[in-house]
Amino acid sequence: MVQASAPGKCILFGEHAVVYGQPAVAVAIDQRMTVSLEISDVWRIDGMRFSPERHPHVESLKQRLWANGPSLSIKVNGDIPPASGLGSSAALSVAASAALRCARGRQIKDDDWGEGWTAARPNAVYTGPWDVEQGDSVQTGKDSVDVDECAILSHAVEASAQGGRASPLDSSTCSHGGCIVLSDKVESDLNWIYSRTLNDVSWEVHAVDLPKEIEDVWLVIGNTGIHAPTSEQVAKVARLLENEPGRMREIETIGIISRRGIAALKEGNMEGVGRAMSENHLLLRSIGVSCSELESLISAAAPSSLGVKLTGAGGGGCMIALTRNPKETSEAIELAGGRTLISKIAAHGLIVESDDNSPLWNPFE
Repeated sequence: MVQASAPGKCILFGEHAVVYGQPAVAVAIDQRMTVSLEISDVWRIDGMRFSPERHPHVESLKQRLWANGPSLSIKVNGDIPPASGLGSSAALSVAASAALRCARGRQIKDDDWGEGWTAARPNAVYTGPWDVEQGDSVQTGKDSVDVDECAILSHAVEASAQGGRASPLDSSTCSHGGCIVLSDKVESDLNWIYSRTLNDVSWEVHAVDLPKEIEDVWLVIGNTGIHAPTSEQVAKVARLLENEPGRMREIETIGIISRRGIAALKEGNMEGVGRAMSENHLLLRSIGVSCSELESLISAAAPSSLGVKLTGAGGGGCMIALTRNPKETSEAIELAGGRTLISKIAAHGLIVESDDNSPLWNPFE
């Protein structure tokens, strides 16, 4: 069996604005998605016959990494609620891409990749069979998995599922873990990782080394229980900006707030981080992506928190509270009708948990 897991994520600042090139910040959370693979006589997912229509992310990865491969039994487990703004689909895509890569291995030519997706070739699709020459080899198991490749593949399938509009924030955070910053330029005071481009919008992806002050705060996540697909909310904002171009100023202001939040994070100024979160929420509410249920949970959490806001696409889903009193904040949210999760900030990224008997299939033979 091959098994991989990836964390969910919370956006601290910048959702929706990030689609238009503004900076945004996300952190990996403790909640995770796990994908397990075994060879099977027929394609199955969680014991049921696999349906590409019901599982488009997995189908897209299957076409990229497992075309013409043997049937698999796929099991998906996790504690990230779906359609809630916590990156469940990106975490699934990252974990599934890692598991599929681990299960097939990677061809190596002349001490370099013979196939795969890299930052230099993010859209390269390699179609076999490959000519295996003397000196070629196949990298197998955990050694064949590359975190950046999983981020690239996850971004590609997220964009496909969202009608071509998706930032790499979810995919990069769920792959790398920790704290990820997207910007429209390389930030000299951050750890630049790579560039991403989609539909003529470019982002520079950075990692942030967080100070020890974050150990004193928690994120309390409040779930409204309302499913709100990201694609619908992204399209809603796109229509708003098309009909009222002047509203782009609000998108740009979200970018300004994100930069203030990044500076506060680096300084360990958690009060400043909280203020930026709350200011960000006011603008998200202004562009119409909040809802009464989110507002109720945010109002309940505010008195015991440093900052509160919706997280993700909005329209339902989740809100987050930055707090030094997670028990008090969690109880307040639950009294207001929400379901809560508690997480520290900046969890581990992608992990290959088992590579037993890998590769399960060798497409290079």
